[in-house]
Amino acid sequence: MTSLPLLGAALLTLFSGAALAQSAAAAKTLASKNACLACHAVDRKVVGPAFKEVAAKHAGQPDALEKVSARIKSGGAGMYGPVPMPAQAQLKDDELKLLAGWILAGSPDQ
Repeated sequence: MTSLPLLGAALLTLFSGAALAQSAAAAKTLASKNACLACHAVDRKVVGPAFKEVAAKHAGQPDALEKVSARIKSGGAGMYGPVPMPAQAQLKDDELKLLAGWILAGSPDQ
């Protein structure tokens, strides 16, 4: 059994039904409060890549949630271009996973 179905099930659980609207709203608020939306948009490149581009790049990767969470926490440059993304080391692990899951789920509004 691969991890991909497990990741899909986890994301579906995280962003399903009534929990979807609440989690998406919480993730979007968290992204706004931490200035993510100053450099990223859902469907277009701003300074950094569109969230949908990030989701597409990590599609099918069983460790996508961990990779994206770690990248948000540590920041860095080179994956999408030369402009560095600042580290978000102040975020707690559950906040990192909420943001990463939201991005990987296509950054739904509700």
